[in-house]
Amino acid sequence: MKLSTTLKAAVLVACTGTAASANTIVNNAAGDDRFSTLVAAVTAAGLVETLQGEGPFTVYAPVNDAFAALPQGTVETLLKPENKDQLTNLLLYQLDDRNLAAADIPAGSNYFKPALTSERLCITKSSDGVMIADGTGEMANVVIADIKADNGVIHVIDKVLLPGTRPDCH
Repeated sequence: MKLSTTLKAAVLVACTGTAASANTIVNNAAGDDRFSTLVAAVTAAGLVETLQGEGPFTVYAPVNDAFAALPQGTVETLLKPENKDQLTNLLLYQLDDRNLAAADIPAGSNYFKPALTSERLCITKSSDGVMIADGTGEMANVVIADIKADNGVIHVIDKVLLPGTRPDCH
């Protein structure tokens, strides 16, 4: 999804206006064009203030290409005000309320409880890296780990994590 220059500017102002000097997760994401869709979604869901808060947070942050890989029209539909609850749940599935650096993730496959507490993620750490299975059973790869922020950490992933059936984790 291409965001208009005006929308990008509005999102950047909204994300940096209240905590301009803080190196928060939101400010890091807002300053990186790879996350413009994620930042627009966080803004539409009303989660900017939360993610500028004290934390700690771990965000599994899908890049724009991950959002673009969703079925056509999905992002546009989720960004509509009447779908705010669905969008919020999707974003809470990409969020952990702990500061989990890659070194803190144990080797092997383990369940993790995202901020969308009714769901689970299966995170697998091996010599090949870190992968996350979501409710579809598909895997997201952590392509960049440990982008530090004052209130947590960002792990860049190549797929939007989707809730659904508890992933197999063994």
